[in-house]
Amino acid sequence: METPGSFADLVDGILGIINTLIPALFALVFVFFVWKIIDSWILNAGDETKRNEGKQYALWAVLMFVLMVSTWGIVAMMRASFFPGT
Repeated sequence: METPGSFADLVDGILGIINTLIPALFALVFVFFVWKIIDSWILNAGDETKRNEGKQYALWAVLMFVLMVSTWGIVAMMRASFFPGT
């Protein structure tokens, strides 16, 4: 990353990094979600505690997806509001 020439360049660089990290976080949460679903509801289908644990993981994964989509939207809105040319 090159040295920013202005405050707008600095903020744009930071927002660019955030926009790169968010899809990576989406991928990690999705892989975690799929693994926990497979582990809880397919591999250990007969174990009631594992199924309940899987429900909790599924709930938290969906909440994380909502949080990440909201964050990504807020960052995009801020970028469009403060730096309309970028």
